[in-house]
Amino acid sequence: MKKQNWIICFIVILAVHLAGIVFNIQLLEYLIKPMIVIWLMLYFLSQTININSGLKKWILAALFFSWSGDVLLLFQQNDSLFFLLGLSAFLIAHIFYIVFFNRVRANENVRGNVLLLLIVVVYYGSLITLLYSHLGGMKLPVLVYGIVISCMFMLAMHMLFIKNKIAGKLMMTGALLFVMSDSLLAVNKFYHPFEIASVVIMITYGLAQLFIVEGAIQYITPAIKKVDKK
Repeated sequence: MKKQNWIICFIVILAVHLAGIVFNIQLLEYLIKPMIVIWLMLYFLSQTININSGLKKWILAALFFSWSGDVLLLFQQNDSLFFLLGLSAFLIAHIFYIVFFNRVRANENVRGNVLLLLIVVVYYGSLITLLYSHLGGMKLPVLVYGIVISCMFMLAMHMLFIKNKIAGKLMMTGALLFVMSDSLLAVNKFYHPFEIASVVIMITYGLAQLFIVEGAIQYITPAIKKVDKK
């Protein structure tokens, strides 16, 4: 399948899921949501199938745990335990993204940037200040999750300094959208629910995963001549 057809199909899958949310067709949501990340996994594999790179396993692991999180969160209304399990799955996914971005940073000899650390500290501090008094028994899980996704975003911002600028911008944009999606989810769940929350959260989440995957493909594909076995 041609590259553009993979992306068009992904957009259709995401759009159908959004339609399920808008029109409150729960069966459609349950059937389509797990397909979002599965399709991206298949797309990633199809584009990197002939490339021997150790970086691939980190993206695939992150996508697998993202898929697990998606499935678990489908049942959060039935039992709050599923929210915690889903949060844990996404936390693990972010850890794999952290490893991936850090490997790329090391491969590209990009030095750590204190300014980028300051940006995520301000973000994390602002969000936790807003949410803290509303978290109840979820304080520790949310605090830990916030630290992990902040680290992921900080390392993703370092992608702006790699040689492959297109790949770097795609990955950073995806990480930013991921932070936006998770932040909106937290605000909607713990601080103040808003009407179109589910739609906005899924749009930013779906595009976040697409941008990161596309950026990873763009980075790994040109690297075929310099095999990375890390």
